Amino acid sequence: MATPGDYLDAADLKAVAAGGLIREDVLDTIFDNSDIPTVFLDMIGTDGMDNSYTEWTEDKLLDPFLGNKVISGSDTLTANNNASVANAKRVGNHGQISIKQVAVTDRTQNIAVIGRADEMGYQTARLLIELRRDVEAISLSGQASVQDNGDTIPGQSAGAAAWITTYKNTGAGGAVAGFQTGTKLVTAKVPGEGRGITWTMISDLITSVYKGGGDPSVLMSAPEVTKAIGRYLFTTPYAAQPTANVNGSGAAVNQTSQGYIDVFRTDFGTTMKIVPNRLQQTYADAAGGTVQTVADVFGLDARYWKLGLLYGWKVDPLGKDGLSFRKLLSVDWTLKCLLERANFLIADINPTVAMVA
Repeated sequence: MATPGDYLDAADLKAVAAGGLIREDVLDTIFDNSDIPTVFLDMIGTDGMDNSYTEWTEDKLLDPFLGNKVISGSDTLTANNNASVANAKRVGNHGQISIKQVAVTDRTQNIAVIGRADEMGYQTARLLIELRRDVEAISLSGQASVQDNGDTIPGQSAGAAAWITTYKNTGAGGAVAGFQTGTKLVTAKVPGEGRGITWTMISDLITSVYKGGGDPSVLMSAPEVTKAIGRYLFTTPYAAQPTANVNGSGAAVNQTSQGYIDVFRTDFGTTMKIVPNRLQQTYADAAGGTVQTVADVFGLDARYWKLGLLYGWKVDPLGKDGLSFRKLLSVDWTLKCLLERANFLIADINPTVAMVA
């Protein structure tokens, strides 16, 4: 009687020298979950720019004048009743050119590749996404603005964390100097000592921005930090406790279990959405002891931010170099912080520390 070893089996075909005789069974689809949304750039929209340095102006009404009174028939004005530009300010940011390059050989472009018919097109689409991811991460950083000197120093856009100076809370030793009218440059944010986030930090800055006229509607940070905030709000006495939904007859109806809060109402009738950003980068703190990995928390009003574009997102074919094809992907951009005092910044937050009151 024959045994299984007497028959030709798939194992025998695989064992044939130099790779076997069985064709590979590979699904002709590529799976990739790294195409993470650029939530900040998607939120703020775009604006044009006509130069490598772009400017805009800020202004602010004077504080109420409690001595605003004149004699009947008076034809003179007091100093506090005159038109004023005391709070006007001209600010700007420098452009930054960010690039990616695609290079594919003639052979690669013409052979059958799993999951795509056009290797150059596939790689170009991928790198355009990567380029936008780069701009997202840089835009939320604390880097300074730098003027391009056309020689050895590339231009650089200041990031959001370097702009917000009016309403901020930094760790010990941290500093945000913002835009400097003398140099027309934005100074880099100086990291402070890491610490845990508290509800008091958030609440106090919401109050300050509100009194200053702002209405930020988004609380954005790295996922670990937004998770800590959501967990705290779910268990805090400040939040209403979730209850089962009921229909008109009083019988319970099915609902999704909710163990996280991603929107909360402020003390001033506005709401803030907690938005995790998987592309927002962490950084090393200014160690007061052990070096910590920390993150920034932004209170954002998207109306006062724009991505400035000199010419948009470009794909330029480069001259053929022997047996290969090349393309240059580029964007000349800057981050426009149209009104920094409409936002707030909580810097140097250690994501591993639980949030407290």
